[in-house]
Amino acid sequence: MNEALLLMKPELIVTVIIFILLILHVARENSSPAYLLNLINGLLFINFLCGFFFNREGTLFGDMYVTNGLIVLEKNILNLGMLLISLQATDWLKKKDFIVEFYVLLLTTLLGMFFMLSSNNLLMFYLGLELSSIPLAALANFELEKRKSSEAAMKFIMSSAFSSGLLLFGISMLYGTTGTLNFAQLAMLIDGNPLQLFSFILLLAGFGFKISAVPFHLWTADVYEGSPVAVTSYLSVISKGAILFVMASVLFTVFKPLVETWYNMLYLLAVLTMIIGNLFAIRQQNLKRFLAFSSIAQVGFILIGMSGSSQEATASVIYFVLIYVFSNLGAFGVIALVSAQTGKEEIDDYKGFYLSNPMLALVMTLSLFSLAGIPPTAGFFGKFFLLMAGAGKGNFVLITIAALNMVISLYYYLRIVKVMFMEKNETPMEKLQISLFPRISLLTCMAGIILIGFTTLLYDYIFSLSTSF
Repeated sequence: MNEALLLMKPELIVTVIIFILLILHVARENSSPAYLLNLINGLLFINFLCGFFFNREGTLFGDMYVTNGLIVLEKNILNLGMLLISLQATDWLKKKDFIVEFYVLLLTTLLGMFFMLSSNNLLMFYLGLELSSIPLAALANFELEKRKSSEAAMKFIMSSAFSSGLLLFGISMLYGTTGTLNFAQLAMLIDGNPLQLFSFILLLAGFGFKISAVPFHLWTADVYEGSPVAVTSYLSVISKGAILFVMASVLFTVFKPLVETWYNMLYLLAVLTMIIGNLFAIRQQNLKRFLAFSSIAQVGFILIGMSGSSQEATASVIYFVLIYVFSNLGAFGVIALVSAQTGKEEIDDYKGFYLSNPMLALVMTLSLFSLAGIPPTAGFFGKFFLLMAGAGKGNFVLITIAALNMVISLYYYLRIVKVMFMEKNETPMEKLQISLFPRISLLTCMAGIILIGFTTLLYDYIFSLSTSF
């Protein structure tokens, strides 16, 4: 029993936090928002720290649940992102009446993602996926008074249901041809017959919806724009990161026998995703839509690293997602502050932003530089390792296309910097008050963007945990 408790420690801690919030909500119905937010952020910080202690490797539930050092690291990355998003959302949540409900939904999705990461069986994976997806629709519609928020929830639940249907259909056909849903057994039984190839295409399409790969990206910009900034941050970083972790695991284990087939598919998806994401990002005026297409383009680079199907590929994907957490949440943290205090989310609203809010302008600039892959920020090293992993297949045409897309992305990232530093606004934005929790989150993001790229031990540690395929 003790061993089982330690193996499921991340899931159990999140479940305990959910129950604490529910009991607190019933027992102290009139708790002040400040008290609740302080308590919740404290619990999330404890949850993050607990991820580094008393970890075990093993399996449960007849090998349906598995955990090891790499999976624990992935869960810790998600815990870190969850904590940073919570800190950034403090100012916005203080004005809301349903703080406990918000966190219960958010933690429920995190719990589902943990089960997804530890799944060693396609049924467990699907259950975790649904547990993480359904509450996100309610979160997208959290601002009930806004029509765009309801529209975002509707589009998200429809696209999510469709992609889940594709996944389930692919899983059922895979089971029909192999008689098992266990990852290790599937890898031995897959022989590449037409029905298995079709089931793989369905699974890949389902994953494509979840990570917003082109041509499965059409829901992304509308959902990002309509959702509250905290939910948009969560969708962009935590949800997408968890799916990418699982996708890499499924490709490198279950579908290892089909590596030559799915490499060509990832090649095409990566090129389309980078190009379409970059071209549409150039046109955007709303910052949340801008970062939506930016995140689509980033997925293209991740798919290049994933196509390497090697130990370097696994390490580079996890390393980049960690950097992406700091880079994207740095940008979204600034947007969250501005949106909560002024309601402004358009790029033109940031004209002359540096004059009134120099610290926030600096955080935004560092985050955009990292997303663009400009040295010496961590984003440069993250993209470098992704491209090196992709180059392991010797396809330098793909690497050249990626390099050209990095040049294109410089235009629209530097455009935001130009607006903040070089353009004047007739009605400049007032100086914003940065409370303690958002300040801690933004400083943490800045430290991560600056330091991670120079901390070679971190990449080496991730590489040592990764499995060679």
